[in-house]
Amino acid sequence: MKSMENNSGFSDLEMGPLVGGKATHERKKKPLTASSDGNDGIFGNINAGNSSSDAMKTMDFLSSSSGTTDDNNRDSLSGAAVGSQSQSSGTAKYTSRKTNPTVAGKVVFACSLYAFCSVSMVLVNKSLASSYNHFIDGDLNVFLVVLQAVIAVIAVEFCKKMKWVEYPPFDYRTAMQWAPVNLLFCAMLFTGMASLQFNNVPMVTVFKNITNILVAGGDKYFFGTSIEIMVYFAFGIMLVGAIFAARYDLYVSTIGLFWMVMNCFATASYILYMKFATKNVKLSKFGMVFYNNVLCTVFLAPVAYYRGEFHLFLNTPALHTTEYFVKNFWAGFVGFFLNFASLNCVQQTGPTTYAIVGSLNKIPITLLGWLMFEDVITAQTWFFISVSLLGGFLYSWAMIQSSKKKARS
Repeated sequence: MKSMENNSGFSDLEMGPLVGGKATHERKKKPLTASSDGNDGIFGNINAGNSSSDAMKTMDFLSSSSGTTDDNNRDSLSGAAVGSQSQSSGTAKYTSRKTNPTVAGKVVFACSLYAFCSVSMVLVNKSLASSYNHFIDGDLNVFLVVLQAVIAVIAVEFCKKMKWVEYPPFDYRTAMQWAPVNLLFCAMLFTGMASLQFNNVPMVTVFKNITNILVAGGDKYFFGTSIEIMVYFAFGIMLVGAIFAARYDLYVSTIGLFWMVMNCFATASYILYMKFATKNVKLSKFGMVFYNNVLCTVFLAPVAYYRGEFHLFLNTPALHTTEYFVKNFWAGFVGFFLNFASLNCVQQTGPTTYAIVGSLNKIPITLLGWLMFEDVITAQTWFFISVSLLGGFLYSWAMIQSSKKKARS
């Protein structure tokens, strides 16, 4: 699911499987179109959007996260963006929205739908990764990723049959070209699930900011992208907040930190390699959703079988409940649907508002994650979580300003 880049810090990729990446070709017919693609995908934790210009980096790397980007998430990764439309055009559209109650209602609904999908994806995956482990000896992290990938494939194929989306049929050669990208995608989803298993949601949210730093560093090293002073300053705030939040966290563990760090590196690697791979592999956004999840199933199903997770699930009656299946269905479906929600948000509001909503999503994710899972968080940890979140907001603002300058130049 970015790989979109998700301003919410979650790869629509990570937090829920299941977004595609950056669309790199023109489609003759697009049942769904927009001046710019969305962050988390249209998903995204993932996974995690496109922009109407090369200066925009918001949506396609991610969820999701599940594209579950929480998002990333996109629960979509780094890169806030501003559209390439002229300022006068943007002002006219904004004025029209303000004076039209119907359009204003659509804007509010689009933002709320995107936020709801992004937040719920992260929270549901947290519940699946940690709330049922007392029933089993071990974990089902790989099995969960596979199950949600299958659901995402069914969802995208259904939408294709209904002619809501378009992408070419499965091609073995394309699958082989896309396989290296998908291996990183699988690593991102698995480490994202593992990090949710061993850490509380506020800590995972904070550490996802580190992904932005790694992506920016990789962009500069591999692609020569410049980084402005304000972005460096935001990175410093995010990093200090994350380090000290972990230091004062009562439940932080070596294994928890390991999986969070691995997830940051896996997500950043996926995003950076995606940027390279999409120059050679021409797939639409939904084509990437399709191939990502088909290949994810092919690669990880044998791993889940080898680890005994299928056997463990089948022999644990306590997991054979409606609640457990509904949560898995929701995580897989929302990981896919986040694509639509994020695209609709960009269409109705624009990339700037989309980037801001992605950053603000971290607040309800953090608070609801704390309340729903009854984590004990010290005052010092809350302070440094707030510092890191502030750094994330500053980063989004800095990227928006940078994109505006590039659009004017």
